[in-house]
Amino acid sequence: MPGSRSSAPRRWPVQEPGSASLQMEGDRKVELSEALALGPGWRHACHALLYAPDPRKLFGRIPMRFAVLMQMRFDGRLGFPGGFVDAQDSCLEDGLNRELREELGDAVSAFRVERSDYQSSRIAARPRVVAHFYAKRLTLEQLQAVEARAPLAKDHGLEVLGLVRVPLYIMRDGEGGLPAFLENSFIGAAREQLLEALRDLKLLDPGTVGKLKIPDSK
Repeated sequence: MPGSRSSAPRRWPVQEPGSASLQMEGDRKVELSEALALGPGWRHACHALLYAPDPRKLFGRIPMRFAVLMQMRFDGRLGFPGGFVDAQDSCLEDGLNRELREELGDAVSAFRVERSDYQSSRIAARPRVVAHFYAKRLTLEQLQAVEARAPLAKDHGLEVLGLVRVPLYIMRDGEGGLPAFLENSFIGAAREQLLEALRDLKLLDPGTVGKLKIPDSK
């Protein structure tokens, strides 16, 4: 992916506690190189979708396909683990992996989200935030370890109220499963980021993603 690490640590703008909860208005996608070239008045936030192949079948007949993690946030919205890059972080990925440790606990030390896991960037003039999105493929054992250890994380019960798996199936009534999940309230562009990842990473058949009824952003 575009972008490289500088030899000197970059001074990222310092964030106020809780500022990562700000809703981005009028966001648009940009290339990573353009996002990194923005001035010091812009704040950078990084979030990651963690997923793993899941060979099991629900009720013995519905393929689970993949286990995909999201989290219930302190504000009652669904989002992805991560947060703002701080001044001490030398690159986006350092900030992201630090935030993952704080929100998910020590099980994330078994892997590292890298630049190669980068998916997209979105910017919003209000409140001048750049949101970078990553997707990291794990083994099912690694993902289950994250789920098991997350209740011991620093931010559990505070900024993070719990992890949830995204149902990647549609029930016979056409409403249960993923369609019902998408009716929840998501923070910022998290719903769009989820759907793009399901399509681009082929976690769900692209035709199925295209047929989904996408609720208006809440």
